Amino acid sequence: MFQPGIARRPFTGLLVAAALGTVALAASSSAHAQAAAAPGSLRFVVPFPAGGTADVLPRILSEKLRDRFPGGVVVENRAGAGGNIGAETVFRSAPDGSVLMASPPGPIAINHNLYPKLGFDPTKWVPVTVMASVPNVLAVRTGLPVNTVQEFVAYVKANAGKVSYASQGSGSTSHLTANMFMSLVGGEMLHVPYKGTAPALVDLMGGQVDVFFDNLGSALAQHRAGKIRILAVADEQRAAALPGVPTFVESGLKDMVAVTWFAVVAPPDTPAAIVQVRHAALAEALAQPDVRQKFLDQGAEPRGWSPEQTGQFIRAETAKWQRVIRTANVKVD
Repeated sequence: MFQPGIARRPFTGLLVAAALGTVALAASSSAHAQAAAAPGSLRFVVPFPAGGTADVLPRILSEKLRDRFPGGVVVENRAGAGGNIGAETVFRSAPDGSVLMASPPGPIAINHNLYPKLGFDPTKWVPVTVMASVPNVLAVRTGLPVNTVQEFVAYVKANAGKVSYASQGSGSTSHLTANMFMSLVGGEMLHVPYKGTAPALVDLMGGQVDVFFDNLGSALAQHRAGKIRILAVADEQRAAALPGVPTFVESGLKDMVAVTWFAVVAPPDTPAAIVQVRHAALAEALAQPDVRQKFLDQGAEPRGWSPEQTGQFIRAETAKWQRVIRTANVKVD
């Protein structure tokens, strides 16, 4: 005779056993990922040349992280092709948390809208954190006969196609910020792309170019030394480091908001447990008073956002710069 109570016991036991097995497997996978994320060595690949904010910030962090990674923390510059060369190196690295990319937006949120073919898929980066954000600024050579945004706009329009602007390279945030500006004011300037921030600043200081929509972190020291002049900040609020310099919004260009950010991402398929361990190390370092002060000295606002928040932010920034590229019809030189 069929006895439901007896018949169900073995099946119930199987369900319990299966559930326990699933929990054990999950615990084992988590433990394996945690073990893989255990301290060893860490390499930050910066896909841009040494000397700019993109290079300085991870070097500040690396000093603080060395106690966590007895195998060493290395910052490696692999520049070229708007950040694409270094990005491809990281993209093809093992997803074990030992190699991360520390980069401004280009190879994370911009380049796939500019380059017809890339050796990596930026939609597959695994976000770790945003280290910091830095407002872009309008920096001009000291001899340019303008002192305000309004005067600069008038000068650009009166000298259509003759005012030269530097960038860190085609497709960089400085390039796109200049195009955002030109779209808003209806003026035309001459693009002079460089291989990174440092050489662009050198030529701005030397008067070889007229303008550089640089990030505040790189331009601040030269402005304070009187070697260049910052006329406006491309943020919604004035920069704490330059309280006397107005924003573009205050100067009548309400949509001229462009912030450079510096994120850390991992290769595709990096396990969440490893990402969380790396984020915890970075967030702890970014919270240290000495690190925060060094970032602020660079004009950079420390962040340390979670992987989830970082992913949401990157998606929003990707859409924003895509609109700029399409509206201004930006092309890679």
